[in-house]
Amino acid sequence: MEIAYNGQSIHDVLSMSAEHAHELFADQKAIRAGLGVMIRVGLGYLSLGQPAPTLSGGEAQRLKLAKALGRQHKTGALYVLDEPTIGLGATDIEKLIVLLDELVEHGNSVIVTEHEPNLLSYCDWLIEMGPGGGNQGGRIVAEGAPPDLARNPASLIGPYLV
Repeated sequence: MEIAYNGQSIHDVLSMSAEHAHELFADQKAIRAGLGVMIRVGLGYLSLGQPAPTLSGGEAQRLKLAKALGRQHKTGALYVLDEPTIGLGATDIEKLIVLLDELVEHGNSVIVTEHEPNLLSYCDWLIEMGPGGGNQGGRIVAEGAPPDLARNPASLIGPYLV
C-alpha cells in the first residue's frame, strides 16, 4: 500500500474503472492494450478489482471475449456466446458486432445464442428454434441468412431483421 504508481496505490488502482486505469497507464503499452480491449467490448466501467462472481453473465462473456481478442491473432478457434448483448445499449451492441467480426476475420468461428435483432441481422446464418419456449419449442422453425428469415412467414424473428 506504500508503493504508488503515478500517485496511486494498488488499492486505488483496483478501485478504478478500466477507462480510468487506461488513462493512468498511458506509458505502459501492454497494460493499455488489455484495458483498451475491455473498453472496446463495452466494459470500461468495470472496476479492476471487481470480483468475478459479481459480474453478470453478459459481462463475464464479454470479459472472456476481451481476453480472446487480446491474444495475438489466434485462428481456428470456435467461440460460443450465450446472449452476449444482455445489458448492452445500441452503441455497445454495435461495438460488440465489430469485435465479433474481428474474430471471424482472424479465421475463427462464432456461434451466438441471441434474441437481439440488430445482432441477428448481422449474422451469416440463423437457426430459429421454436415455435415457442419450453415444452412448445425444440424444433427448427426457420433457417438461412437474415433476408431468408425476413421472407419466411413461419419465422417469428424475421419481421424484425433489418
